[in-house]
Amino acid sequence: MGRASDTQKAERLNRARTLLREFDQLSDAVEQLAQDCSISPRQAYRYLQEAHRLKEPLAVTEPKLAFTVKLPPSLIQRIRLYASVKDLSISEVVGRALLALLPRGRGRG
Repeated sequence: MGRASDTQKAERLNRARTLLREFDQLSDAVEQLAQDCSISPRQAYRYLQEAHRLKEPLAVTEPKLAFTVKLPPSLIQRIRLYASVKDLSISEVVGRALLALLPRGRGRG
């Protein structure tokens, strides 16, 4: 089995955080988290340790996929420069630009 995605990690940490409040015994929380998430007790224990340090729930983001497009080199250069100046990833810059351009909602625009 591969590594958990960022979305899975956030969901598991949030679940672990909830279980820490629900159970008095850590062993009970480990058992429940392992069962809920289909992970080993060792993994569950690690999630619970990390969740214990969280001050608030983590935001669960939508998983990201690679999306290849062809752009003029001059535009790519501008995107890279903007991302560098703003200390953002190229994905973040392009994502924000597309969200600003596209209509709201998931249906046809």
